[in-house]
Amino acid sequence: MKRTITAAAVLALLISINPVAHAATPQATNLTDSFVGAATGVDRLQVYEIAGILILRGRTSDKMQAEQLGTLAKERGYVRVANLIQIVQPQDDSAIERAAERELSVHRSLDGCKFSVDSSNGVLSVAGSVKHELQKDVAMQLMRSIDGVREIHMTLDRF
Repeated sequence: MKRTITAAAVLALLISINPVAHAATPQATNLTDSFVGAATGVDRLQVYEIAGILILRGRTSDKMQAEQLGTLAKERGYVRVANLIQIVQPQDDSAIERAAERELSVHRSLDGCKFSVDSSNGVLSVAGSVKHELQKDVAMQLMRSIDGVREIHMTLDRF
């Protein structure tokens, strides 16, 4: 009988504490749309305000573009700005193509498949034919792991 009362007391305590914990959690405000026009060279831009701190995230090869976004945020009145935009090297399309061809050719589950690979500004296009539908998923996973790939377009048919 004591265990039932103790469990009920613990449950009541957890229920009463839970709303307090949610109230103390800061809420994030998505401001990405208000910065998109100014960040034409930043891929995967995300802008959030959490507890009075503006957080800028994304990727660009232009350091000046990242700095300009931080300056723009301060001009808009944000005092605390965390500029987490990554500066990456420009994509080397021929290196991306070679890496994709290598990954597709050495993976045993893709034996017998035929692929053609092309890359333009980090956008990887893979066309060809596979024996089974699951091989499409395997190929997509392999392409996601290649450095420098911004987007993947796949047109794979079954033969």
